[in-house]
Amino acid sequence: MSEALFETSIRSLPLVYRGKVRDSYAVGDDKLLIVTTDRLSAFDVVMRQPIPGKGKVLNAMSNFWFDLLAPIVPNHLTHIRPEDVVAPDEVEQVRGRAVVAMKLKPVPAEAVVRGYLIGSGWKDYQASGSVCGIRLPPGLRLAEKLPQPIFTPATKAALGTHDENITFEQLAERVGEALAEKLRDTALRLYTAAREYAESRGIIIADTKFEFGLDGEGTLRLMDEVLTADSSRYWPAAEYRVGESPRSFDKQFVRDWLEAQPWNKAPPPPDLPPEIIAMTAARYREALRAITGRDLDEA
Repeated sequence: MSEALFETSIRSLPLVYRGKVRDSYAVGDDKLLIVTTDRLSAFDVVMRQPIPGKGKVLNAMSNFWFDLLAPIVPNHLTHIRPEDVVAPDEVEQVRGRAVVAMKLKPVPAEAVVRGYLIGSGWKDYQASGSVCGIRLPPGLRLAEKLPQPIFTPATKAALGTHDENITFEQLAERVGEALAEKLRDTALRLYTAAREYAESRGIIIADTKFEFGLDGEGTLRLMDEVLTADSSRYWPAAEYRVGESPRSFDKQFVRDWLEAQPWNKAPPPPDLPPEIIAMTAARYREALRAITGRDLDEA
């Protein structure tokens, strides 16, 4: 496996933003080079050790889903080769882990869709019988499939802070009723299509989050990442049991290890052991194979 990339050092383009995982650079006035690094965040803290190959897995998985879901909603991809917009000595930093995307006006909310009762939704339900203000039937159990998928938006948190669940009414106050309804309807259609495809591969998509932006004509476009193991909860269908928290195709190895450490979930995080890094890298690649049928070298 190639050497891990913790942070890009591209000098041929202006740096716009470094997020938890992605570094973005300006390509002219209307496009962005978005590079998915091998950084990993857990509990909203970026770990000090990268996960080799993780960025390429996330990039390959996003591109797969962007293509599959394009009939439902347009996306931010331009299909310009990333290798063509950087200097020759910077090509290896973008190969297989970057896209050239349209520069959009981001919608200031995450469009979260839940199909199963898990995570913060389960905690909310236990306390109130609702998830983000949506009343659910009584007696549901951990990891149970919901009668129908629900749209539970969240604020888009600044780096180093936590996203916060909000109600649909609060979303409408932030972005307007018409756009909020379009976000909800589009996100539910995307999730339903993705869930049906994943089920054909023996995978359950328990929940996911989408991000959208508006182009210069006001068209809503899917952006950022889509249905990766970072933004979604993937479960092997063969292992799924209601009442149990299923193992997932993501950074659960890291979360479980961190929970057992004397750490207050604030920077700096503890150093990740080599075996946790290796198991997490393998899990991400397994997710890519499960969804696309291809390994990283083929994607």
